[in-house]
Amino acid sequence: MINEKLNQAVRILKEKKVDLWLNFVRETSSSPDPVLDLILGTHVVWSSAFCLTRQGEKIALVGSLDVQNVKDHADYEVVGYVDSIKPSLLKLLDRLNPKRIAINYSTNDVTADGLSHGMYLILMEYLKETDFADRLESSEMIISALRGRKSKTEIEYIQGAIRETLLIFNAVTAVVRPGMTEFEVADFIKNQMKDKGLEPAWDPDQCPAVFTGPDSAGAHAMPTGRKIEPGHIMNIDFGVRYKDYVSDLQRTWYFMREGEIAPPEAVQRGFQVIRDSIKKAADCMKPGVEGRKVDEVARKHITDAGYTEYPHALGHQVGRKAHDGSTLLCPQWERYGKLPFSKVEAGQVFTLEPRLTVPGHGVATIEEIVVVNNDGCEFLSDPQEELYLIAFEA
Repeated sequence: MINEKLNQAVRILKEKKVDLWLNFVRETSSSPDPVLDLILGTHVVWSSAFCLTRQGEKIALVGSLDVQNVKDHADYEVVGYVDSIKPSLLKLLDRLNPKRIAINYSTNDVTADGLSHGMYLILMEYLKETDFADRLESSEMIISALRGRKSKTEIEYIQGAIRETLLIFNAVTAVVRPGMTEFEVADFIKNQMKDKGLEPAWDPDQCPAVFTGPDSAGAHAMPTGRKIEPGHIMNIDFGVRYKDYVSDLQRTWYFMREGEIAPPEAVQRGFQVIRDSIKKAADCMKPGVEGRKVDEVARKHITDAGYTEYPHALGHQVGRKAHDGSTLLCPQWERYGKLPFSKVEAGQVFTLEPRLTVPGHGVATIEEIVVVNNDGCEFLSDPQEELYLIAFEA
């Protein structure tokens, strides 16, 4: 997978007309650059430079003790040093004489902002008597494309994570009952993961996140001792890691009250509005569409139905991490910077996750995962079409 992404990176450099992509790092187990998961797959200790050119050269300048480890993990021409990386780096730059040099900083994309300030200062000190310091630019567009454009193998791994997640959701439906606490539901899911040899897709304190009823803690909170009661909506935000790729899905259950043969109209309507907003957003997703336009479709459908707009983006990319890549399906809010204007590309994998509150019952939300193709998008997850109903038991 690493070599597959390295070759893809070279193609992206040619496309963007960038001569050299310079990844400058050190002690990566303590201060990792997010992109190393894609182009290296291991850690280094000493100052290192992983250099890719649009001519196809892949050169790693690393400390002598890191040489064999790098050779074992990725297809680089590895050059070791003992005293200082500076002579090797300047020699390489003189030989390549790149006009455009991309380094890992970004004000928009956290996954493209891996160059620490200290390493930047060291790099500038190395380059101060050369012309190369004036040729530096952000690698954001390179990393965005590399992380976003999923290969066939990457999509297969994401599908594997989705499949395992949906099987666990099915297991939840078979056992969950009123009287159980959010903690107990989460523990059941964690035991399912343990039995299957799976890991959570993000922080295990919040994966799974379980919310029941009208007074739940809200998104990105830990499960609590709150008990499920008849009349509650319960939703779960959960994903697993499968072959180093993850899922991120949400599903919604309703617990029937005594005498109910169907959910209350308010609960059913809220769920349907969410379900339909996802379908409408998916229908407008295709390469070249700005992320804000996709968000706008779902957001408008929900507010036109009389609900308050959701306080977050409609969706994010998924890959090696649950939040993976810079293109975002989000509104034009200051906190998102330039991301609302980023454009959807073929090969990107996104969540679609609007939500709304049903007063007196809880939060209705669904989170699906789609992949963008040349003509539109297709669902990688089996969409939740109906509420999961749990019958009343006396």
